[in-house]
Amino acid sequence: MKIALIYNKETEATTACYIERVMKKLGMDYVHFWAQDSSRIPQGFDLYFRIDHGDYKYDIPHSLRPAVFYAIDTHLEKPYRKIKKQAGHYDIIFCVHRDGARRLRKEIKADTQWIPVACDPEIHRKLDLPKTYDIGFVGRGGKKSARERRLRILKEKYPNSFIGALDFKKMSEVYSASKIGFNSSLRNDINMRVFEIMACGCFLLTDCIKDNGFDDLFEAGKHLVTYRDDKELLRLADYYLKNEEERERIAKQGYEWVVQNHTYFHRVQKMFNYIAFKFCGKFNSLRI
Repeated sequence: MKIALIYNKETEATTACYIERVMKKLGMDYVHFWAQDSSRIPQGFDLYFRIDHGDYKYDIPHSLRPAVFYAIDTHLEKPYRKIKKQAGHYDIIFCVHRDGARRLRKEIKADTQWIPVACDPEIHRKLDLPKTYDIGFVGRGGKKSARERRLRILKEKYPNSFIGALDFKKMSEVYSASKIGFNSSLRNDINMRVFEIMACGCFLLTDCIKDNGFDDLFEAGKHLVTYRDDKELLRLADYYLKNEEERERIAKQGYEWVVQNHTYFHRVQKMFNYIAFKFCGKFNSLRI
């Protein structure tokens, strides 16, 4: 069973690269193609698997079938419109965001399946480091966003924190050394940071993400803790910085839950098992 894997491999810290790592470990027979070479992808592959990389200038020819598309940025309106325009000819559309899957299913009558992002335990891993940071956040704020505002508030109140961009291979060092890993979604999205923080054994404090599948993945108060606004964010940060035993208990439960249920192996398994189901046994060799 030969697969054409299509995405732009510009950086290693992407969902597509994490998925390819799993496919390689599983011994899947695939050939990688860059998106700009889509028009030159030959016939003859058993499956054409495109992964969203944020550039919608190129699409695979409609004649290449069966084809599946893993759409990531459906939570952002401009990318969503481009995804919607291209997605109609795919046999299956896997969506990172549940509301994106529902919206595409309704608007273009497509076979859409919700497959969230995840963690890669070999990269997002728990290290035995002292908790030297009060708050840990790896990434960017987002201009004029609630996240940017909250990061500024946290940085002022807790100067002994790491807040900023960093090479993804060093992310584990920051979260493993942080008492609290902070997250704030941009558009009610369940982002990779949610999984990365917990996979590093760090206590996760994130905003309430409503009606997008969050409660089906995690139990607030057991695996992580959520806040509703800036005032509650600071109250909870203060509380859990002072209550180490409770904080570490939740961090441990979150870590165990994520590595047992929410790695990219689990996502690849679900995708390829659905592909086998969709095509009535033709792809049974891809079942995991």
